[in-house]
Amino acid sequence: MPRSSVLSAPSPLPPLGALLRRYAAGRPLACEPVDQGLLNRGYRLATTRGRYFLKHHFDPETADPAAITRQHHATQRLADLGVPVAPALTGTDGRTVAVIGGHAYALHPWIDGRHRGGAQLTTGQCRRLGALLGVVHASLERVMPSRQSEGRAESADPTDTFALIDDLLARVRRHRPPDAFDELAHHRLLERRALLELHADRQPSQGGSVGWVHGDFHPFNVLYKGDAPAAIVDWDRLGVQPRAEEAVRAAVIFFVRPAGTLDLPKVRAYARAYRRSAHATPAELAAAVHRVWWERLNDFWILRWHYERGDTRADPQFPAASALAVWWTRQYGAVCRAFVG
Repeated sequence: MPRSSVLSAPSPLPPLGALLRRYAAGRPLACEPVDQGLLNRGYRLATTRGRYFLKHHFDPETADPAAITRQHHATQRLADLGVPVAPALTGTDGRTVAVIGGHAYALHPWIDGRHRGGAQLTTGQCRRLGALLGVVHASLERVMPSRQSEGRAESADPTDTFALIDDLLARVRRHRPPDAFDELAHHRLLERRALLELHADRQPSQGGSVGWVHGDFHPFNVLYKGDAPAAIVDWDRLGVQPRAEEAVRAAVIFFVRPAGTLDLPKVRAYARAYRRSAHATPAELAAAVHRVWWERLNDFWILRWHYERGDTRADPQFPAASALAVWWTRQYGAVCRAFVG
């Protein structure tokens, strides 16, 4: 799962009076934290004028008011094209971002719906999901400025990864008394080092064709009403990146099973629909699969949170995420065929 699916820390209520006056949204009746799937802080807000989602843009990486305003303009233009989103409401000052006490807030209409993981989606709904992401990418090309050359990030260097593995192993060994998490971490670090030694010569080149992407497309950021997506939310990481890689990352998150394998028939249905909708070629998807596989093989963010920061909120994701990197390496050909077949 992605970092943005980690539960946010408890927080005091925002300054409701000042915020609601800014939006002329009535008087508050109830305000409840929404703690599922957010690094930023969100609240379910009921007032004398309706129901809203109040977002406190807390993540320092994405809390710049100018960047938030750009996201809001993008989602409004996407809504005008018929893409299911929940655009921010405009305040009495004509702005969609309210900065109070140095903190940035935005008010959105409340969308009734629920999150669905890949296990809850039928094959037809998997196709619909892939087509939806393709529509998002194609629509962003219409409503956003011309693409820039940014987004072609260098791939991970295995030399750096070997050094990180050694550091993490030392941290694991220093933890006393060792617990079940330490034992699994130790096993997976040794296993991953062996895999990297075997595959170090497969480091990919720079990313493929770039375009505007959602940046964080996963189950906690898609709300369903009945069988259909009702809204794509959390556009904080809107930016220019390799588009096909977002499609692959999203599939890996949606369709990973608890044991760390992928539901390849569902991946195939999703990927075919995405390619048609986004006009992406099989070659683009194959290259993206390779880069995301390499990314997963070199990625230890959950262990870094745990051992470097003492933050254990992502620990439940580690068993499946660490098993996936191993399984994917062993089933590399089958995974690639699911995305391009």
